[in-house]
Amino acid sequence: MSEPDLENKITVQTSISLDGQPHAVATGTTLSALLASLDKLPQAVATSVNGVFVPRTQRESFVLQKGDAVLLFQPIVGG
Repeated sequence: MSEPDLENKITVQTSISLDGQPHAVATGTTLSALLASLDKLPQAVATSVNGVFVPRTQRESFVLQKGDAVLLFQPIVGG
């Protein structure tokens, strides 16, 4: 029997802040993937990273970096 290929099973984690609390994500996680892992519907939350609003259309390509501060909040509609 051969040894299992451990390189393919190891996920490198990075640390971010999510709503003010430490949170670990896999390196390369996008903002969209983070929301999916939290069972958040994309249209149900607004997002900011490091104090900058991130529109829904940019979440899929927005890769989270070590130390990023992610805030999820209820979108405000009206006028």
